[in-house]
Amino acid sequence: MTAHILPSSPTGGTEQGWPNPATSRARPRADNPKGNTMGNLRKHLSVALVAAASMALTACTTSTAAAPASSPADGASAGATLVTVGASPAPHAKILQFVQQNLAAKAGITLKIVEFDDYVQPNEALASGELDANYFQHLPYLTDQIKSKGYAFEHGAGVHIEPYAVFSSKYKAIADVPDGASIAITNDASNQYRGLKLLADNGLLKDITTDSTVVNLTKAQNPRGFTFIENQPEVIVQQLNDPKVDLAFINGNFILTAGLNSADALLREKVADNPYANLLVWRSDNTNPGVAKLETLLHSQEVKDFIAKTWPSGDVIPG
Repeated sequence: MTAHILPSSPTGGTEQGWPNPATSRARPRADNPKGNTMGNLRKHLSVALVAAASMALTACTTSTAAAPASSPADGASAGATLVTVGASPAPHAKILQFVQQNLAAKAGITLKIVEFDDYVQPNEALASGELDANYFQHLPYLTDQIKSKGYAFEHGAGVHIEPYAVFSSKYKAIADVPDGASIAITNDASNQYRGLKLLADNGLLKDITTDSTVVNLTKAQNPRGFTFIENQPEVIVQQLNDPKVDLAFINGNFILTAGLNSADALLREKVADNPYANLLVWRSDNTNPGVAKLETLLHSQEVKDFIAKTWPSGDVIPG
């Protein structure tokens, strides 16, 4: 995979004028039959190297071009600690790009941002040592992954919240949804419970517990006889216009990448006391001091202000 350097903004800003990250495609894993979702899963690699190296260039030229990829050899700015972070393209990678372009150099780190379009590979890459940290998941999902796969991971505090939402291409209001409707919902345990609880909170299901799944729902819990279609989150966003689907649960990052507007959602998760804040995760045996510095930067006021300014509609909210 080839790493590409992103030039820094002439003003140091990172809003709509950012360059697009360079991308490369990763083939689906041979042992992952679902690896061909969304066509081929895309794994993008964006490397933003703008710290001491770009300052050195500024001292000798007025050009805004970034330092060549071969200098320094390890891909980090001179004297900075390289931190390789896996992230979803939006909002996670955008937040990390803001950190890289505005805060990282002063903290003595350089970020190498690897983008993933699914929720499986980032943890696998972290466990294998390909990444120093990842930033894409909330604590309930992480807890379930650690329990089911035995990952030795640790995590920081919540950085931001992406409210879970229900969309429909057929109905304008939740009251219009008929009995027996088909509902596309994620197949991972933590987000599935999250979806079932949202339906229960709005009177569509009853007596949902943390052990509830679409498989073990009773008639008493599902009195309107809804049919649930389980799939991966990156697939569900494509099923929104499927004539067989009446409602679809869309995760926040896919709301953003699909160009949806949460204002059009039929149901939307409450933010108050929401336990699904996304956080930075690293291996328990981590020895990279830059990870702790990144964790601190992600909770800075600058990052909170960036999130509020970039997503004013509330699709992403500081945690």
